Amino acid sequence: MFMLKKIIVSFFCGFLLIVNNHAEQNNSLSAALTKNIDLVIQNNIKGKKIPGAVVWIEKENLSYSQSYGKRCVTPSPKVMQKNTIFDAASLTKIMATAPSIMILAEKERLSINDPIVKHLPKFKGHQKNKITIKQLLTHTSGLPPVLPLKPKWKGYQHAINLCYSASINKVPGRYFRYSDVNFILLGEIIQKLSGVSLKSFVEKEIFDPLEMKDTCFLPSKSNLYRIAPTTKEKGKLVHGIVHDPTARAMGGIAGHAGLFTTASDLAKYCRMIINNGSIGDIKVLSKNSIDIMTKIQTSMVSHKVGRGLGWDIDSQYSSPRGEGFPKYESFGHTGWTGGSVWIHPKSKSFVILMTNRNHPFERRSIKPLRMEIGTLTAKSFGF
Repeated sequence: MFMLKKIIVSFFCGFLLIVNNHAEQNNSLSAALTKNIDLVIQNNIKGKKIPGAVVWIEKENLSYSQSYGKRCVTPSPKVMQKNTIFDAASLTKIMATAPSIMILAEKERLSINDPIVKHLPKFKGHQKNKITIKQLLTHTSGLPPVLPLKPKWKGYQHAINLCYSASINKVPGRYFRYSDVNFILLGEIIQKLSGVSLKSFVEKEIFDPLEMKDTCFLPSKSNLYRIAPTTKEKGKLVHGIVHDPTARAMGGIAGHAGLFTTASDLAKYCRMIINNGSIGDIKVLSKNSIDIMTKIQTSMVSHKVGRGLGWDIDSQYSSPRGEGFPKYESFGHTGWTGGSVWIHPKSKSFVILMTNRNHPFERRSIKPLRMEIGTLTAKSFGF
């Protein structure tokens, strides 16, 4: 009996030793990841690639968030804070416009296979009648990348009229060409079918339910001290207004850009995506909508890219994936002003990088930084 107890105690102690060693190993991996992330971002700041950044890395219920460098360097330097509000740029596409289209689809107000002309009768002409909502979402419409800015124009409706008169450069459905025009039209469809502005729709349907209190179009001047300014134009900082010139000319509310957000708010949004459209009792989207949005909806043979509905899966824009996150099991998006997100739902993990790379002038690409952050994170997570 004594020997049996001794064997049991010995076994139990050995088991605890294995568990403790495993826990220590995990902690050291986590410490190594955060140390490496800190080093990479600090080196990019020292190399003047970016003035500052906020990072948020999460797996299951464990997260790491940190701020670095300066929120602004002129007219007087200000330290970057974790709650800094950034111009989200094209992250607007996946945080506001694409999910809003899916919400309207769930309400049976539209089908993603509907031709655009069904909802926007003025959008007609050679080839245009064939373009579908899905082709707008996947950037396979054949529409041009941007609207012309010259001669100078102003006003939301003027932008929509320019979309109506835009020429088709490629046969719809056959080629991938990233286009802001696609999402300007999607924003107009949302407004037409909902009867309210895109701003009002996303606040009610997405941001308010998820308590994304710092995410909005047209941020309040009372929050200006928290907002990271972007570039200088004619000697004056673009601060608290959207950097994208088309969205700015439209009044700050557009389907392709205009949103402002924080890393922590974007993390809430990522959790909703990972949890099949819900957080707790709050449901934003159905599991089916999430599946459709985040699976490849383009033909890899004809387009040579993998795009979901709004989301990027495998293309020249996939730098935040790094070398490690599974190619067809993860997805994300980037923003011109310096933000990016990449999500791997199966491991309940994501990585967010927010930078002010265009402050106070347009800088070199931060694609290498995004790739390195993605690679380090994926490696630490065991991919």
